[in-house]
Formats: sequence, structure tokens, C-alpha cells
Amino acid sequence: MNIDSDTLDYMLRIFVAAILGGAIGLEREYRDKAAGFRTLFLVSMGSALFMVISAHGFGDSLVSPEHRLDVSRIAAQVVSGIGFIGAGAIMLQKNTVRGLTTAASIWVTAAIGLGCGAGMYAISVVSTLLVLAALEAFNYFLRLLDRRRDAKKKEEADSNK
Repeated sequence: MNIDSDTLDYMLRIFVAAILGGAIGLEREYRDKAAGFRTLFLVSMGSALFMVISAHGFGDSLVSPEHRLDVSRIAAQVVSGIGFIGAGAIMLQKNTVRGLTTAASIWVTAAIGLGCGAGMYAISVVSTLLVLAALEAFNYFLRLLDRRRDAKKKEEADSNK
């Protein structure tokens, strides 16, 4: 089996997308969220695969000047499809909206996969790091607020004795 350099490049794009999506998925899995490692791994990898196929998979079939290849159409359809999946992750429970961060994680992971599929590794890696930082910072501030609330409740309980 002889693999040319273009095929190796496409394989690398899909592999990097899977790793970056998996990294975000590990964080979500650790937090015991609905969309975890496997989901975000597959979303990112699938998005990269769609981008590679749309950008490079039809070059031989469209050789006449009357045909134009628009790779952005597939990317737009990935965004629409992921929006549909993300909408399914959002729930309303007891006047509280749940799943917005999960939906946003699915959405941004698809974007990172599209970036990898386009060969834009630097912005994909930076975006992944920003997502992980945002998710961790959010959890840090929630824990800080919980500690303050708990301390205030304890203080009020002690003053009522």
C-alpha cells in the first residue's frame, strides 16, 4: 500500500482534529456532562473529514470551467447540522435552562474540526486551549461563589443561635 503525501496530510488533519476534540471531551467527561470524550472526539473528527472531502474529494470530477467547487457550502452544512444536535442538548427544567455549555462545546468542537480539516492547525490549537481555559475558569469561579455562599449561610446560622 503506497500512501502519497496528500493522503498523509489529510490523515494528519483528521487525526489532529480527533485529538483536539478529544481533549475538550475529556474535560466534559471529567465534569460528568452529557457530551463527553466520545461525542466531541467524533464531532471534531467528522467535521474535519467533511472539510477534507469537500475541499479535496471532488477535484477530479469537476474539471470543466463550467463547474466551480465551493468548499464553504459543506462547512455551512456542518454548522447547521451541529446546531441541530446542540439544540437537542438544551433542556428546560424547573424554569432553568440546562445544556447550553454542552451545546456550545459541541458547536465549537465542530468549528475546531473544520479548522483542522482546512489545515489551520494553529488557530485550531489556540481555540482548543481557549475553550479548555474558559471551561476551567468557569468552574473555578463557580466553586469560589459556592464557598462564599456556604460561608455566608454558616455565618447566618451561627448568628441565629
